[in-house]
Amino acid sequence: MRQILALVAGLVVLAACSAPTPPRSEGEPPSTPAVAVLPAPTGPHPVGTTTLHLTDASRPDPWDPDVDARELKVTLWYPAAQRGGQRAAYMTPKESELLLEGLRVTGVPADTLSRTRTNAVADAPVAGRDLPLVVLSPGFTKPVSTLTSLAEDLASRGYVVAGIDHTYESHATTLSDGRVAGCLACDSDTDPGFGARAVEVRAADVSFVLDRLPSAWEGGGLIDRSRIAMAGQSMGGAAAVAAMLEDDRVRAGIDMDGTTYARIPRSGFSRPFLFLGTPQHVPGGRDNSWERDWRLLTGWKRWIVLAGADHQSFTDGPLLAPALAVEPLPGVLPGARAAELTRTYVAAFLDRHLKSQRRPVLDEPSSRFPEAGFCPGTCGRS
Repeated sequence: MRQILALVAGLVVLAACSAPTPPRSEGEPPSTPAVAVLPAPTGPHPVGTTTLHLTDASRPDPWDPDVDARELKVTLWYPAAQRGGQRAAYMTPKESELLLEGLRVTGVPADTLSRTRTNAVADAPVAGRDLPLVVLSPGFTKPVSTLTSLAEDLASRGYVVAGIDHTYESHATTLSDGRVAGCLACDSDTDPGFGARAVEVRAADVSFVLDRLPSAWEGGGLIDRSRIAMAGQSMGGAAAVAAMLEDDRVRAGIDMDGTTYARIPRSGFSRPFLFLGTPQHVPGGRDNSWERDWRLLTGWKRWIVLAGADHQSFTDGPLLAPALAVEPLPGVLPGARAAELTRTYVAAFLDRHLKSQRRPVLDEPSSRFPEAGFCPGTCGRS
C-alpha cells in the first residue's frame, strides 16, 4: 500500500520533528504560544467563507454501518462583497485537539491550530455571477481546513471553492449536531483494496455535493455549472481522477501528490488533467501510477514535479509548522515558497480550463519558478 505508507509518512512529519516544550527557569514567565498566519490571497477580490452540512439519505455511511445516511460538512470559500468583518476560524479548539492527538504532536497547547489566522470573512455576502466552481478534497486523515491557504487564494481570484470533509476519514469532522466524528476509516486503511474503495466513496461524495450545492447555498445560483473542476491532495488528488471518471460535470482535474487508484479505460480519457507532485513521482520513481495514467490521458495534460517539495508542501502543513515548534527539514521548500508554487500552478491550470485564459507558466519551465520540472522531459530523478 504505497499510498497509505506515503500518507502516514507525511502525516507524522510534524510529530517526528516536534520538539518538547523546554523547561522554564524559576520565576520565568510562560512564553506566548506561537500563532500560525496564512499568507494573504493574491487575487483582487476579498474572500468570504461559510459552512454547510448536507445529508445524503440515498446511501448509508460507508464507514459506519450504524448510520443509514451519509452526512458531509462542506466549507465554501468565495469572492465576497465586503472586505471587513470577523475572520473565520481555521478550525475549532476541539478539532485542533483531536487532529494534533491523531498526528501525535505534543509539546504545544491542544488548541494551537484553532488560533491560526485566516483571511476569509465568516458568512460574508457573495459577489459576482457565473462563477466557476472548484471542488477541493484533502488528504486521508486530514480535514479540508488544511487546504485553506489554497482555497482562499482561489476565491480571491474569482472562484467558488467547495471543500469537502469526507466524514470518518479525518481525525476531526464537526457534524451538524455538534458531535466531532473521528477517523473510523483508519481502522481499515491497511486492508487490500482500501485505496480503491476510498476514492470510490469520495467520488460519490463529490457527485452528491454537485447535486445539492445549487439549492443548498444561498449563493448557489451564482455558480456556472458548466465550469466545474476538482483538485485534491494525496487521497484527495486520487479522488479527483475517480470523480472525473464517474461524473462528467467535472471538466478538469488536479492531483497534488496522490497515488492514483481508479483505473482509466484503455480507450483513454480526454478531459484536462494536471499532476503536481514531489520527486517521488518522476518517471521511474517510487510511485509509477502517474506514469501508468499519463499514457491514457489523451487530452490536455501536464505532469509537473517540484524540486524540494515533500508530501505536505501542497497543504498548509509547512505554514503551520512554526506554531507547532517544528523545525524545517533540510532541503525542503520553505512554507511560503511551497504555498506560492502550489497557488501559482493550480490557479494557472484552472484559469486556462475554466476561464479560457492563456497561462504561459504551464507551457514551459519558468525562470521565476525554477523548482518546477516538466515530465517526462525536464524533471529528471532527484
